Amino acid sequence: MTDAGIVKAGHVAKAVALLNEVVVFDEVRENPTEADVARCAEFARVVKPDVIIGLGGGSSMDTAKGILFLLSGGGAMSDYQGHGKAIGEMLPFIAIPTTAGTGSECQSYAVLCRDGSHEKMACGDPRALAKVAILDPDLTESMPLKVARLTALDALSHALESAVCHKRTDESQRFSFEAFRKIEPVIEEILKGTATVAQRGEMLHGAALAGCAIEASMLGAAHASANPLTAHFGVVHGRAVMTMLPAVMEWNMEVVGEVYEKLKPGLIAWIEMLRDLAELEPVQVDAKMIPLLAEEAAKQWTGQFNPRPLVKGDFEALYRSALKV
Repeated sequence: MTDAGIVKAGHVAKAVALLNEVVVFDEVRENPTEADVARCAEFARVVKPDVIIGLGGGSSMDTAKGILFLLSGGGAMSDYQGHGKAIGEMLPFIAIPTTAGTGSECQSYAVLCRDGSHEKMACGDPRALAKVAILDPDLTESMPLKVARLTALDALSHALESAVCHKRTDESQRFSFEAFRKIEPVIEEILKGTATVAQRGEMLHGAALAGCAIEASMLGAAHASANPLTAHFGVVHGRAVMTMLPAVMEWNMEVVGEVYEKLKPGLIAWIEMLRDLAELEPVQVDAKMIPLLAEEAAKQWTGQFNPRPLVKGDFEALYRSALKV
């Protein structure tokens, strides 16, 4: 399971050369929907594979995981929203990321868009976790700078939100902190486009560890408030999350300020500096949309795990602060 860009970069040919019998599906789409996964599953039913390999960014791996659900239990992906709803035995899954951001290779959740509304759905089951994750920094060299920036910032947000969410445990926080220690020294070079292969390897490792942290805990309000921006305005996920993250961290300071300080003194100011370094364009939203965005953010699953609870009015204030409206 991959996309045309990964084929063009030559990564698929490298993988195919190492395998005896392989069938390639290269039509994975960004932000895959239920219909996208259903179409891929139909292809897989004809092939009758022994193993599913997801090669690419988060979309390829989420699509591959979605196929595991549909091949084993049928139905639509919305039937599996939540945790532990898979039916039957799942095929083995191998995850090979070509971006350093989502950490999907170390998570049992397929994050997909509901048909029609484009609401983000998290469909998870322990059996959907990859049996093997292959981290090869050579595969991240082909990323365009814009993609490298957005995925790196996404990985950083995963480390930060999982470190403070109220579902965190000692185990998950070790993953979060180690992910941050891998990412923090190299992310500025990643954002500048001057990273060495060793630095890209650290970034890739950090993204995977942040994925482990999410798997062992959860995220928070930055992701909850980012998803409606993506659904309504097509804002790329990493940009949406980083638009909201500093405002969410300010909100959380009251209850987890000591965790932020332990990670890095002046953490919020540093995050804002990274946004500038990444040349992220401000997200433009009509002020009239704020109540709707807040209503949807308040219903997002990830927001339930934020260390300081929020209701719709709190999300409205967050949006106004982050979007300057």
